[in-house]
Amino acid sequence: MNYLKNKISIISLFILTLIVSFANAQILDPVKFSTSVETIDASNYYLVVTATIDKGWHLYSQDIPEDGPIATSIILKNDSNNFQLIGKPIEDKGHTDFDKIFEMEIKYFKNTATFKQRIRLLTNKKVDINGEIEFMVCDDSQCLPPTFKDISFSLQGKAGMLATATEINKLTAENTVVKKKNGESKVTPSKKNSSSKKGLWTLFILSFFAGFAALLTPCVFPMIPMTVSFFTKQSKNKAIGIRNAIIFGLSIIVLYVFLGVIVTKVFGAPALNALATNVWFNLIFFVVLIIFAFSFLGAFEIILPSSWGTKVDKQADKGGIIGIFFMALALAIVSFACTGPIVGTALVAAATQGGIAPIISMFGFSLAIALPFTFFAAFPGWLNSLPKSGGWLNTVKVVLGFLELALAFKFLSNADLVLDLHLLEREVFIAIWITIFGALAFYLFGKIQLPHDSPLTHISVGRLSLGLVVLSFTIYMIPGLWGAPLNLISAFPPPQHYSESPYGVGYYKLGNGGAANHADIPEGAHLMAPHDILAFNDYDLGLAYAKKVGKPVMIDFTGKACVNCRKMEQNVWVKDKVLKIIKNDIVLISLYVDDKRSLAEGDVVDSKLNPGKKLRFIGQKWSELQAIKYGTNAQPFYVLIDHNEENLNDPVGYTPNVDEYYNWLEDGLSNFK
Repeated sequence: MNYLKNKISIISLFILTLIVSFANAQILDPVKFSTSVETIDASNYYLVVTATIDKGWHLYSQDIPEDGPIATSIILKNDSNNFQLIGKPIEDKGHTDFDKIFEMEIKYFKNTATFKQRIRLLTNKKVDINGEIEFMVCDDSQCLPPTFKDISFSLQGKAGMLATATEINKLTAENTVVKKKNGESKVTPSKKNSSSKKGLWTLFILSFFAGFAALLTPCVFPMIPMTVSFFTKQSKNKAIGIRNAIIFGLSIIVLYVFLGVIVTKVFGAPALNALATNVWFNLIFFVVLIIFAFSFLGAFEIILPSSWGTKVDKQADKGGIIGIFFMALALAIVSFACTGPIVGTALVAAATQGGIAPIISMFGFSLAIALPFTFFAAFPGWLNSLPKSGGWLNTVKVVLGFLELALAFKFLSNADLVLDLHLLEREVFIAIWITIFGALAFYLFGKIQLPHDSPLTHISVGRLSLGLVVLSFTIYMIPGLWGAPLNLISAFPPPQHYSESPYGVGYYKLGNGGAANHADIPEGAHLMAPHDILAFNDYDLGLAYAKKVGKPVMIDFTGKACVNCRKMEQNVWVKDKVLKIIKNDIVLISLYVDDKRSLAEGDVVDSKLNPGKKLRFIGQKWSELQAIKYGTNAQPFYVLIDHNEENLNDPVGYTPNVDEYYNWLEDGLSNFK
């Protein structure tokens, strides 16, 4: 009886061990895909890919910002050119949250997701369409590497005419959002999402304030009483005066909005969006804004040819509606020295947003200028409440010049980021802004005089108050040089990882020892900032070095887009007792499973996990190594091995508890010794 009990206990223990082993090392597959075809008409169809996502996991959208996680993408093969793609795949609304690790809004899906690609058949024969979907999924503790899965469709209909670019744009605009209704996916007419509306409203408000700032410059403000005098003399009675004032205001708006329409039409929405990340666009506007800034600071004036103003004035003298319109045009030309740089800056900002943004920007700008002219022309008595022209107008102009100068470096920073030159890293950018706004504060306090400034006998309360605000802002930016996030201006400086000290100067070289001598870095290794951790990104080179120095190896299966990998590096590895081991007692080999660099031609081999497929990228090589050798595909995943590539203890995944991770390291080291 005791023998039977012991045998049952042994069997139970064996089964329990298997269960635990299976739970700790398994190939996770939390997303299942199915395909179907929806008919629009005899020639047009939707290819539908439906993802069923396990509870707790989320699948990323197709539209992920740069430097974010791996986006979902659908690739369809069309070697025979027997169908035509209409636009890009459309997808469910999903969920959008701010990700603190990536410092950006990221869209993802839970439970289910539907993607639809519209196509048009170009043949009457049966069409078999093959392709693949690339995707990445994460849960709260781990991320899986980028994965490819095959998809296929079969359909037959009537050949249609090849769609033109105009037709494609129209069809894409009509159907861009997939919504859920009664458990089924349904394509509905697109609507501007809330973020887009919010962006246009923000642009309108900023442009309105820019127009108000332009109104307070020495080129525009003195024009108000002159304009009022013109309408007072020309109007036979008050009603006609009000009518003419309204026509004058509307003319100003029409002129500037027409400028916005021209910019939109000439470049087009897609081109404007493309320009936002174009290196030459950013460099050109950096130079343009520098010129505008020095113009405002008094180095020179930007004026249009005087002949333009003379010709327009002659037309304005004719009177009537045409005359009023040309007077508005004369105002725009005469005031160009002050309004030109502001209009140019507003259009640049609008260009980075694309679409109808330039029109919205010019409407907001012109409305701010038109309203005061209209009201004062309609009610001349209000002029008595206006402050008198004087040196304060030039002060407004100079302040705008400093703001233009600061904004210029945002465009230079964009170009540097795109080219990855690291010439204008975060610390340099913040130092430049501290200098610019510090100089502005000194100017407002009267310590700096510029060419067109009036003698300053005293500082007004308004100027002092603005100076204190600018000085406070300058002091606020100083900790950014040592890694402070600076949330108030987070959209302007380069991201924190694009810096000399990615995790802040205060964390530089924490811990003890390690390979801090850059001259001693072995071939194939590099030092991980900010703690000078010696790391290899190649398995063979790292293992060879470990044998040479007599240390065990820690394999770090990680990913560039792995959130919890960054959490481990920023919150666990930085602790002194953990950092000391990683720097001194082991050789770190970090293998990025989402490395999209192509393998060398001689290294391209057949996949053992997916027969018939080739390993095309470096990340696929490491991902397959992890899956085959360790039976898992989740990151982060840490393995301690000896020189014979045998495990020193059980591998671990995401381990946010510092003591637990430290004990795991200590256990592996003691087994190695």
